[in-house]
Amino acid sequence: MFIATKSISVQDETFILTNQRALFWEREKALILSDLHIGKTAHFRKNGIALANHIMKSDLERLSALIEFFQPEKFIVVGDLLHAGDNSDVDEFCTWKNQYTDIQFYLIEGNHDRISKALEKKLCFQHKSEWLEIDVITFIHDFDTARPEFQITGHIHPGIVLNSAVKNIRLPCFALSSNQLLLPAFSEFTGLDTKNLPKNSTFFVFTDAEIYEV
Repeated sequence: MFIATKSISVQDETFILTNQRALFWEREKALILSDLHIGKTAHFRKNGIALANHIMKSDLERLSALIEFFQPEKFIVVGDLLHAGDNSDVDEFCTWKNQYTDIQFYLIEGNHDRISKALEKKLCFQHKSEWLEIDVITFIHDFDTARPEFQITGHIHPGIVLNSAVKNIRLPCFALSSNQLLLPAFSEFTGLDTKNLPKNSTFFVFTDAEIYEV
């Protein structure tokens, strides 16, 4: 796995975007991502749709590589950590997470994060809330038009279409506007929304090999 990076300035803070569907906030030493949808493959299997478990394993392997690369002190998930409550995939995630007891784990609750008290205890959050404010940045799963501050969000699973002479290519992206940084879905087992993107945005598109502005 190759980690390509691109530094951007947001609210006078330096963030490092990656082609591995996450970003790093330098000053806070925070690895930030959204929409892992842990448990999605197990949920499909439970409902009779045969899916290999390697999809989630690949997501966790990418997470481990990012942690090794950036050495974060904070791990911020901007919503939809889970997909459908508790299942066998969640057990595997908890086993993976227990390797990193020195990292503070923050969850901003998303629309899929239906977490019982028992499941919350199992997941061992240090912090869980509907939004998180760190200085001039607010982390919230879905953009809130009533909030005046700059927001880092998820939920949309953004992607754009690049036109070529041969075919149109759909790629995931980050979208940066004057008041929002929209994150791609971290899980590769998600669709792309190429229509409901923030207006007047700069897009940072990525592949397995690179990340670049369009």
